[in-house]
Amino acid sequence: MTEAMDAGVQDVDKGRLIYEGKAKKVYQGPQPDTYVVTYKDDATAFNGEKKGTIIGKGVVNNRISGILFRYLEDKGIPTHYLEALSDRETLVRALTIIPVEVVVRNRVAGSMAKRLGLPEGQVLPYPVVEFYYKNDALGDPLVTESHVTALGWASRAEVATLQTLALRIGELLTDFFAQRGVVLVDYKLEFGRDSSGNVRLGDEISPDTCRFWDAASGEKLDKDRFRRDLGGVEEAYAEILRRVEVTD
Repeated sequence: MTEAMDAGVQDVDKGRLIYEGKAKKVYQGPQPDTYVVTYKDDATAFNGEKKGTIIGKGVVNNRISGILFRYLEDKGIPTHYLEALSDRETLVRALTIIPVEVVVRNRVAGSMAKRLGLPEGQVLPYPVVEFYYKNDALGDPLVTESHVTALGWASRAEVATLQTLALRIGELLTDFFAQRGVVLVDYKLEFGRDSSGNVRLGDEISPDTCRFWDAASGEKLDKDRFRRDLGGVEEAYAEILRRVEVTD
């Protein structure tokens, strides 16, 4: 990535800072029920134990997420995306985030491999859906559907919606990336309720939240390059952006 990737960044009309996370800042938006999301270059792993900077990551992830949110919207998936405002900033619908991360695994990797002692890369016969409680202090623990409903994080109907949407998103993204020579190994999604109470996809879709492997070589093209000190992190993110932007 080069400094040129930040060209075109402009001042965006945004209000007070509402939230700052590990990878993004969220500001009050210029219209009611909107937020402005600003993508950062900060990188963390292992629940914040490892920290660093991936130069240009904010620009790349903003672009990738924008393209993928528009693609999903066109396929009937309700998202928070409204429009890109600059290279690093996007206007989104305001959501009340459901405090549950939905992880869908097509292959064994990451924590699943460690937790179950399985070889990384093992193809699963069908996608496995997992829920994690969004709580950095606790390390985002794995929870069951019963935890989610009993503790009031989401209703039974909402949990069913999360599962249905997560699997449909996976079908769409798996096909999208397969056409670009990329295997979607697994992915993390976050959802929230809009002002009408409807569940929508939020957060981002990027090499920060998905595992992408090159279909031919198996090369990792995602945040695992940062987690595992593999090098070539910026180049991997830029390669995913290049493939995502392919329209043929």
